Amino acid sequence: LCDDEIQAVAVKSQLQQIARPMYSNPPLHGALIVSTILGDPALKSLWLKEVKGMADRIIGMRKALKESLEKLGSPLSWEHITNQIGMFCYSGMTPEQVDRLTNEFHIYMTRNGRIR
Repeated sequence: LCDDEIQAVAVKSQLQQIARPMYSNPPLHGALIVSTILGDPALKSLWLKEVKGMADRIIGMRKALKESLEKLGSPLSWEHITNQIGMFCYSGMTPEQVDRLTNEFHIYMTRNGRIR
């Protein structure tokens, strides 16, 4: 907290100067980890196996969600849940439906209905 707007502007300026290099120049250790894993056939094989396991789990969770919604008698088509690929999935819910889930049932997601 700052005493006034002038001080807030000065603090913001200093924070931006600190933050800028952190985003423009990511730390080297991430690249070194990737290089180590991809450069070692055994580690690369293990990594690929683990990535496949994660992808299969996501596919399984989507399938289970779709099946559960159908078993509950939802009249809607939930094919879009299992047809999507990637880490995130769009539920097809409106912002108002998401708000209701949040406010009444404490289920949280982005207002565009994206789930993970």
